[in-house]
Amino acid sequence: MNHSTSEATGLDPAVLRDQLFELWNGKDLLSLHCVAIQGFSKLHEPLEALLTILESCPGKQKGRSHTLAFQILTEFQTWVKEHPQVTLSSKPECEALKLQNRALCLLTDTHGGFIENLINIYHLGSVNPAVLRLHIVRLQAFHCYKEAAVLCIKFKLQTDMNMEEMCVPLILQDKLSLAESFVTGHHHLEQQLVTLLDSWCHPSFTVDEISRRFPHLYLSKHCMGLIKPKILSKHVVRLVEKFNIEQGLCPNALHKRRLDSLRFLMYKRFVEKSMTEENWRDHVQYVVSDDHKLQIKLVEMLVQYCGLRTASQWSLKYNIPRNQLPFGVWDVQQSLPPHLQQICDSAQTEDWIPSQRHRQKFYQVPLAKDKVHFVRTVEDLQRCRNILLKDGVTVGVDMEWQPTFGCISNQQVALIQLAVFDQVFLLDLCANGFCQHPDTIGFIRSLFSHRNISKLGYGMSGDLKCLLATWHQLLEEPLKMEGVIDLLRVHQKMQSSKGRRIHNGPKEVLVGENSAEKGLSLLVQQVLGKPLDKTEQMSNWEKRPLRISQIRYAVADACCLLDVYSVLSSNAAHFGLPADLSSIFSSHSEKSGDKTPKEKKQKKQTLGQEECQGAQRVSPPRSDTEKGLLCGEKPSENAPLLPPQQLRVVCDNMLQGLGRYLRCLGVDVVMLESTDDHRRAAELAHMEGRVILTCGQPFQSLRSQVGEGRCLSLDCSEKARDQAVRVLRHFNVQPTPSDIFSRCQACNSDQYVAVPREDMVKMLTQKGFLQDPDTNTDRSQQTSRQQEEENCGDILTTSATPELPRYALQCRWALLSELDPDTMTFPGGAPIQLHTVPPTLLQRIALFYVCTRCGKVFWEGSHFGRVLSMFQEVLQIADGDADSVTQHH
Repeated sequence: MNHSTSEATGLDPAVLRDQLFELWNGKDLLSLHCVAIQGFSKLHEPLEALLTILESCPGKQKGRSHTLAFQILTEFQTWVKEHPQVTLSSKPECEALKLQNRALCLLTDTHGGFIENLINIYHLGSVNPAVLRLHIVRLQAFHCYKEAAVLCIKFKLQTDMNMEEMCVPLILQDKLSLAESFVTGHHHLEQQLVTLLDSWCHPSFTVDEISRRFPHLYLSKHCMGLIKPKILSKHVVRLVEKFNIEQGLCPNALHKRRLDSLRFLMYKRFVEKSMTEENWRDHVQYVVSDDHKLQIKLVEMLVQYCGLRTASQWSLKYNIPRNQLPFGVWDVQQSLPPHLQQICDSAQTEDWIPSQRHRQKFYQVPLAKDKVHFVRTVEDLQRCRNILLKDGVTVGVDMEWQPTFGCISNQQVALIQLAVFDQVFLLDLCANGFCQHPDTIGFIRSLFSHRNISKLGYGMSGDLKCLLATWHQLLEEPLKMEGVIDLLRVHQKMQSSKGRRIHNGPKEVLVGENSAEKGLSLLVQQVLGKPLDKTEQMSNWEKRPLRISQIRYAVADACCLLDVYSVLSSNAAHFGLPADLSSIFSSHSEKSGDKTPKEKKQKKQTLGQEECQGAQRVSPPRSDTEKGLLCGEKPSENAPLLPPQQLRVVCDNMLQGLGRYLRCLGVDVVMLESTDDHRRAAELAHMEGRVILTCGQPFQSLRSQVGEGRCLSLDCSEKARDQAVRVLRHFNVQPTPSDIFSRCQACNSDQYVAVPREDMVKMLTQKGFLQDPDTNTDRSQQTSRQQEEENCGDILTTSATPELPRYALQCRWALLSELDPDTMTFPGGAPIQLHTVPPTLLQRIALFYVCTRCGKVFWEGSHFGRVLSMFQEVLQIADGDADSVTQHH
């Protein structure tokens, strides 16, 4: 009788779950696959049993793919393809709806594959939209804002939801990119998002407005840092172009960007004194434009920097009313003679050949003025084609565009310089009708795609970006690049070699050493002996006619490429380069060919001293003897070992994996989000005494903003685990098993509250996550526990409290009595994330640990053993820890 019943009911889902759990812990994925495939075939009701397994699956973690639940779902998806009869459509409608409702409750996992598989298996796309909306609203009520937004996008329900209620919590959780995805494709929602962000850029805006509108949201210090006008205005400008929105919808952000630009121009002209009067005047008029408030601000700044006469001249130009003028400006206005009441452009005549002082100091254009040809018409272009589009020609290529100081992000090319040995052609893209003429675009395509024409440039990725902004046709039909030689890569090769010498000079020169030059100007100095004059770099390149000094600068930028290439090609060994310079590009392609675009971006080198004050670079060991060394040196034998709690770091947004591993080992880690400016790292380093961990481009700018040894640059091509080991050894930090998980992995807090099973049952029941209040516990025990808590006040001191975790001594512990019993929130406003606790977990977990800052719930599981195994080479394992280590191996 029992045997026949067993056959009728099939394999118990709990038995299959336990088998899979054991194999998962043993990392035996091959056996797990076999057992899963066989087990699914033995289940009486596979679709119902799968939900039962997933609902009780231990170790489920939000947003992570490598979990048992995700693995089981993937295996089921494979199995069901071989069993097409197992489908929801074969079920009665009532039963199918019940299964769909259960599946919906599992959609708190935000991993795309997990969600997609559930939607496909249980046909969730066919669920009544009203039911889906109700589920999304429920997720929001439980503060699962990310999960709610992801499901909205999956089910295409964006237009049915309130944009602000969906997106504001995401923005405050540093998930603006998800908010962008939510509105993308719905123009009215895109406009609403941009308008919302712009309203936060208004000078009178305060976070109190958000608190009044969304009283349930917890506004932490970090949240408030995300909604500063300086950061928001950058996003607004970017989104205006991304969504093709009228700039009139974001007046506050544009005003903020222009005001910051105005301050920058005042600094460049009157403090740094690195901008000419002509360039400053052009840029100020562009930035101020017709913004009356900025015009007044300009006059106020001029009073401070220049005096009343200059301020009076500009106030007359903009016709500012007397009652809005700074003190004294009106009186000076009245005293100005007529010829000084207007701001006039300087009428100085310039010679093509500069002064002797200039010739002695800077690289000079090796051509007479009559060898410089402006190309403004199709006829001019034909002459240019006849000379340049020939096999074997080498062309120096450079481009200029109007600086916009962040007011718009996509800059269009104004001038293209094309230099050959004896002449230079300047393609004037501002000439009427010339830029968008089909012949012009056709010439650009022909030039860059011609395999037998060598095109020399320096850092051509920026030029290419501006080309794409100038000609959208190049996006529709991508520009082919053949025969392009980027001297930036050659320059990088020079810096990594031992032959760094100035041309005809005896001294070896590191990039940036005793020199204010950088980039192309530095390469020209190293190879040709003199740098470029970059005074006209930030010119108004759209204003016509161009000044002689501008033309001279533009020509020099293109001609110097030919001269540098000629010297390097004829004397490559002197500069530590291979005889065939093209081999640099082929070897670079081989090394980067197998890398993903993200890895290529992270690997991008920068030019600068590798070791400098306030910063250090960390590289992988070059041989077996160097394993365990950092920068070629072992930590001092006598240096004291530091506990991880004493190391406080801030990781930039390219080192998130490193940050998670260090935090896992007890290090105090703040991680920048993808939208954070890297300067935020310097602010945190100063305010909180942290060390900056970075890689790539930010290293160059951060190193000068912090003190000696407070910035560490790592190799982004290394795995995060190896980076973590290097950082620990560099700072002589040796964690113990007791440090593992002593900090919250989500928010970095080291304060927890212990919640016994009985109390967790009460909470789950109260919030509707547990149907049976008597599950695995006795009511009398709950009453006893409640009385004991009332008597003691601190549940951690009661004799019935289960043993605290191994990291108890490394944490701060709060009282459960501090939790609001009605809202289930801590004093800081964070709610307990009860939705992450599988009810069946209550059968085997006696004590839960909740972070008091973010409300995340933890419990003892198998992850500790994996971390222990991964970092055992740097862990300090005492005799008392031996048993713990053995148990987890």
